[in-house]
Amino acid sequence: MTDHERRVVEFVLTAAVYTERDELDPDDLPPAHRRAFWDDGVIERPLTPTIDGARIATDVERPWDAVSGLMFTDRDEFSGELKFTDRSMAEEWFQKRTDAQALRTNPVMAFYFEDDYPDLDYEQVRAENRPARADRAFIDARLEEAFDIGEEDEDGDAMLDLVEIRAPEEVEMTLDDLVLTRDQEDEIGKLVKAIEHRQYLAEIGLREIGKLLFVGPPGTGKTSVARALAHDLDLPFVEVKLSMITSQYLGETAKNVEKTFEAAKRLAPCILFMDEFDFVAKTRSSDEHAAIKRAVNTLLKSIDEVSLIQDEVLLIGATNHPDQLDAAAWRRFDEIVNFPKPDHSMRGDILRIVTREMTIDGFDVDELADITEGLTGSDLRLVLREAVLEALMEERTTLTQQDLVDAVADFEERDNLKNLDMMDGDADALVAGGDPSGGSDDSEAAGATDGGHDHSHDHDHDHADDD
Repeated sequence: MTDHERRVVEFVLTAAVYTERDELDPDDLPPAHRRAFWDDGVIERPLTPTIDGARIATDVERPWDAVSGLMFTDRDEFSGELKFTDRSMAEEWFQKRTDAQALRTNPVMAFYFEDDYPDLDYEQVRAENRPARADRAFIDARLEEAFDIGEEDEDGDAMLDLVEIRAPEEVEMTLDDLVLTRDQEDEIGKLVKAIEHRQYLAEIGLREIGKLLFVGPPGTGKTSVARALAHDLDLPFVEVKLSMITSQYLGETAKNVEKTFEAAKRLAPCILFMDEFDFVAKTRSSDEHAAIKRAVNTLLKSIDEVSLIQDEVLLIGATNHPDQLDAAAWRRFDEIVNFPKPDHSMRGDILRIVTREMTIDGFDVDELADITEGLTGSDLRLVLREAVLEALMEERTTLTQQDLVDAVADFEERDNLKNLDMMDGDADALVAGGDPSGGSDDSEAAGATDGGHDHSHDHDHDHADDD
């Protein structure tokens, strides 16, 4: 017996149980199984387990070959449907090859076999299963249904220019990959509790909650934390690209800002993340095009009207330039979370996380933390990337402490060159190949990095210098 056999049999049995038990819904199907059955954003009974579906659900390349030798399996050669010739024999076979721990990944099977395993709790298994509303297929269907997004819908395409929507499964970052301050951990804890107890908060009239502003220099993990929250809480992640307010669809921008918030409400519960929030204040105080100002005013009005408690939308703004925000921007948020550059201890923790899959001879994390003062989490990741690439140039996959020390020195030298005034083209010649930092921004380069110390409720706090 191979694991391939068990997985394919479980897939067919899951489809059979789900089809006959109306009390089960898509949230009971394991996410991998749901991928085989989505049809225009809907999973309808009866579920027909096919060879192609089994391949999608189990990652077994040749599902029929895996189970064709079992006495109770058959297939329809025309449709590719997989069947049991003897359901009771299939169940008996499966139970001999599984246990309560394995069944905890499949609510349908936990429901069906709960009485046979004292340690198996169906309700708990279901609660731990990623909900169907977090699947990419569900998200796409809701958006298409709401906005008729397609090849001939320019308004829908324009709205998508303003946003990037990720399913939780598409976010690789988790909170365990990040180094957080106590204050940041506390804020995340409060958010989790607020999401869990939304109904109670509504009942007591506490509705001004769930709008956060992340403040700090580039590379300190603001976007990474927001995305990791989406992953860990199984929430769709809607990221607004405020700089796209000046896009080619200028005349439609205000309407598309409204559509963006409508999309978030359609996908709720979800996280709505707005980066470059200082763009709002800069636009309000400048002589920008009237259409852009209308779009910004629409944005601010939409922020006022969206709510975690009523709409199940968690709003997070982020800025590298808090000094450019005006009072109108500040008062939109009920909590300010600071993301300054990491201190010595946090740099050490970041380095440990980023290097956990690396082999490094003589690794001395304290020495590296000493010589990387002032570097952000994304800077540290870039340093390690360069050390790895330099080692590969020498055909080595084992690094040394000296590789890392040299990479720090090289990074600082390139960073200094990047900050030089461009005079007579000399600096361009020295920095051949473009931005020495790799052009990474906070959202992508932070990786397994994050830093910050102070969390402020006071809008008059000190602001860290930008990189």
